[in-house]
Amino acid sequence: MAKIHRLDSRLANQIAAGEVVERPASVLKELLENALDAGARQISVDVEQGGTKLIRVRDDGSGIDQDDLPLALSRHATSKIRGLEDLEAIGTLGFRGEALAAISSVSRLSLASNSGDQAEGWQVTVEGRDMAPSVAPTAHPRGSTVTMRDLFFNTPARRRFLRTEKTEFNHLEEVFRRVALSEFQTGFRLSHNQKVIHQLPPGDDETLRAARVARLCGRAFMDQALTVDIEHAGLRLHGWMGLPTFSRSQADLQYFYVNGRVIRDKVVSHAVRQAYADVLYYGRHPAYVLFFEVDPALVDVNVHPTKHEVRFREQRMVHDFLFRSLHRAIAEVRPGEGRPDEGRPNEAAPAMEEGPAPSQGHMPLGAPGGGAPGVSEGPHRSFGGGFGGGYGGAFSGGPRGASIADGARQAGAYGQMVSATPAPGGDPDASHTPPLGYAVAQLHGIFIVAENEHGMVLVDMHAAHERITYERLKRDWAEEKVRSQPLLVPVSMAVSSREADFAEQQPQVFQRLGFMVERAGPETLVVREVPALLRNADSETLVRDVLSDLLAHGSSERIEQQLDALLSSMACHGSVRANRRLTVPEMNALLRDMEATERSGQCNHGRPTWTQMSVKELDRLFMRGQ
Repeated sequence: MAKIHRLDSRLANQIAAGEVVERPASVLKELLENALDAGARQISVDVEQGGTKLIRVRDDGSGIDQDDLPLALSRHATSKIRGLEDLEAIGTLGFRGEALAAISSVSRLSLASNSGDQAEGWQVTVEGRDMAPSVAPTAHPRGSTVTMRDLFFNTPARRRFLRTEKTEFNHLEEVFRRVALSEFQTGFRLSHNQKVIHQLPPGDDETLRAARVARLCGRAFMDQALTVDIEHAGLRLHGWMGLPTFSRSQADLQYFYVNGRVIRDKVVSHAVRQAYADVLYYGRHPAYVLFFEVDPALVDVNVHPTKHEVRFREQRMVHDFLFRSLHRAIAEVRPGEGRPDEGRPNEAAPAMEEGPAPSQGHMPLGAPGGGAPGVSEGPHRSFGGGFGGGYGGAFSGGPRGASIADGARQAGAYGQMVSATPAPGGDPDASHTPPLGYAVAQLHGIFIVAENEHGMVLVDMHAAHERITYERLKRDWAEEKVRSQPLLVPVSMAVSSREADFAEQQPQVFQRLGFMVERAGPETLVVREVPALLRNADSETLVRDVLSDLLAHGSSERIEQQLDALLSSMACHGSVRANRRLTVPEMNALLRDMEATERSGQCNHGRPTWTQMSVKELDRLFMRGQ
C-alpha cells in the first residue's frame, strides 16, 4: 500500500464539494438558505445558461464584516453554531460551514457584503484552482451578493455529467420554488438569461400566501385544496392539502417543511399515504404544501450532507399526529360545506399538471357551486383545533346528522326507504335546498340526476352507496357492533376443503364481520347470518369473496392490517348495482346520506361519486346569452 498522507486543502475541498455541489441547483439551495439565515426580506436571483455560467444571489440581510469575508470561504467556518448545545437544537437552515468553501473550490466565486449602513462594502474573490482569496473595497448596500461563475470549470469530468440547459434550469427552478414556499415574509425574484421568471412580493397575510402558492404550484391546486391548521401537544401542522380529486401521476407536487426546512422523510411520507389511502385512486399521488412545527430539540437535521432528511426523536408521536390531522381533514369535507362559487375560473392552464377531472363539470367536494374559490377569497375550508382525546383515540366516527329514513338506512335497504323530502321545486325558499339538491331522474340505471340551487348534480349511485356502506362498516367494526341479519333460508355452498377448514378454524373473524358461517361437510359451508348493512346482497357471492380475501391475508393479525381493504370489498359487493331502478324518494334518501357521510366525494377506489354543472356552464353549452 502507498504511504498515508494528508490531502492538501484544495483537493479536500473539491472532494467535499461532491457532497454539497451536485449541480447548479445545489449551489442555489445553499446560497438561498444563507440569505434567509441572514434575515433577508428581499432576495434576487439571476441565472444564465441554466446556472452553469452564472448564479448571482443578492439579499438585504445582515451582511458580513470585512474581517470575516475570507473566513466565510474556508471550510467548517460558520456563525450559526458554537457548541454541542447549539447542534442539538438547530434553528437555522445552514450550519455546516462548508457550502461557500465547497462552491468556491469548483467555480469562480465572489462575495460582496456590507454589514452596516455605509455606502462602501467589501468583496472577496476566489477561484477554485489556487483557493487564494483577495479582498477589496466595493460599492454595495447593506446585505450580500454572491456571484458564482463557470461551475466545474476546473473539474471537467464533473461538468460532463451536467444535463442540458433546460434540464438544469428546471432543477434550479424547483429549488427556488421550494425555498420561496418556505418563507412568505421574504420577497423573491428569479430571472434566467435576463428574463424574469418569478416575481413574488413579500407578505404573510392569508391572501398573499395563497397567491404565492397558486403562482408556484398552479392555480388548479389552490382551487382544489383544503386549508389545514391543527395544533396539539406542542406540534403544529398548517398549510394546504389537495383534495383527493386533485391527484397526480407522479409525486411532484409534495412540499413538506419541518421548522421551515423542506425535507423528505419516510415517516412523513407513510403518514400522508395512510391519510389518503381510502380516497385516492390507485397509482395516483396526493398534492400538498404543508408546514410542520416542532421543538428543534426533538428533530435531528444533521443526518444528511445536503440536509434533505431529518430524524424525529418521537417518530410514532409525529406519525400519529400527521396521519390523524390529515385523515380528519379529508373526512370532514362533505357536500355543501364549502362556499359556492358562480362559474369557474377561466384561466390558462397551470404550470404544473392538473389532477384528472372526470368531466368539464367536475368540482371538488365542498364547493357546490361548480367552481372553486379564487385565491383572493381563500381555499375551500379551514380545519383547526386540537384532538381532545389524545393520541390513544381512533378517528373512526361515523356520519353525523340524522337522515330522513334513519332506521331503514341503517339496514342499507334503499329499496324500502320512504323519503320526507319535497319534490324538486317544492321548496319556495331556495336557500334551504340541500347541497346535492333533489332527485329529478335516473339515467341508464347508473346515474342520479338532481337539481340544486346552482344547477345540475350528477351522481354515480353505485360509487356513492359504496362509500356510505364502507364508512358504516368501518364505524361498526371500530365499535365492535357489526349487526347481523339472520337469513330466512340458510344458504348452503360448495367450497374447497381448504376454505372449509379456514371457516371452521376462524369463526371469530366471521362473527366480528357480521357473518355466521358453519361447516356442514368436508367441502360444504352453511351461511346463517350476514351483516345487516349487506342483507340485500347475494349472500353466497359475498361470503365467497370475503373468504377469498381472508385466505389471502392469512393470520388474524394480517387480517387486522388489511381490514380496510376487506371492508371495502364487502361494501362494494353489498352496494346498489347498476341498472337497479330507484324511485325518487329512494334517490333523495341516497343524496341525503351522501351529505351526512364522511369522504362521500370519492368511492372506496378513489373515483369521484358526483359532479356539478352550474347554470352558467349549462348556458355556455347551448350558447345562451351569446
